Amino acid sequence: MPPAKKRLRSYDPGKTRAAVLTQFGNVRTAVRTLTPEQLAQPTRLGDWTVRDLAAHITMAVETVSRNLDRDEPDKAELTLLDWPFATAGRAGDIADDTRELARANPDLDALYARTGQRVIERLAAAPDTRLLGTRTGSMSLADYLVTRTVELVVHTDDLNAAVPGLDIPYDRQALAACTRLLADALAVKAPGASTEVRLPPYAVVQCVEGPRHTRGTPPNVVETDPLTWIRLATGRTEWRTALADAQVSASGERADLGGLLPLMR
Repeated sequence: MPPAKKRLRSYDPGKTRAAVLTQFGNVRTAVRTLTPEQLAQPTRLGDWTVRDLAAHITMAVETVSRNLDRDEPDKAELTLLDWPFATAGRAGDIADDTRELARANPDLDALYARTGQRVIERLAAAPDTRLLGTRTGSMSLADYLVTRTVELVVHTDDLNAAVPGLDIPYDRQALAACTRLLADALAVKAPGASTEVRLPPYAVVQCVEGPRHTRGTPPNVVETDPLTWIRLATGRTEWRTALADAQVSASGERADLGGLLPLMR
């Protein structure tokens, strides 16, 4: 795991809580409209159907309630910048749990209703500093909720890709938090200041070893929109494809990020 030496970015816990609940609500509203034929369609996530993916999104949020129900750990083991690199190796277990959840809950709207109600009730009584014993390691509730914005935004994009015309909206705060966390993870993976990565309007980070830029226009610049960046960071889009399709602009000899991506899957 790359060491999280970079200074941690701060997130407003109240805004993060609201963002998680809003984005979950956006997804629930859209899932309610899906037909049985649409729910049976494939997704870009291996053999998962749209139904599997929709069920998985509730699981990603239910972990907040489930972890709050457990005993509080003695100390935190993960920072936010550790988390993206601590998720590898769990894909098999997640896939099995997801398929079982989808089979056991044919009424997806009822599943979303229960999940949403539980997380609202549990969050109401939980302080931001409360530690959670998650599968990847213990961390504060405030930090864990930032990771939920990544889960929700990434899988919202997966649903939109699987069902043309669905167009689930993205909560601005959720999209911003997801973009920033994945941008900071890149700076952890490739520390340095020779390349500037611009993700307007949410984030700018410097990374990659080499001559440090101090004034004027940086010699190495990468720029793209938030959703393209999130797809690159999570392996939904390949670097070469994004360049060829003009979804990314990259200038300078140290602006090739292809060898650093994806950051997580």
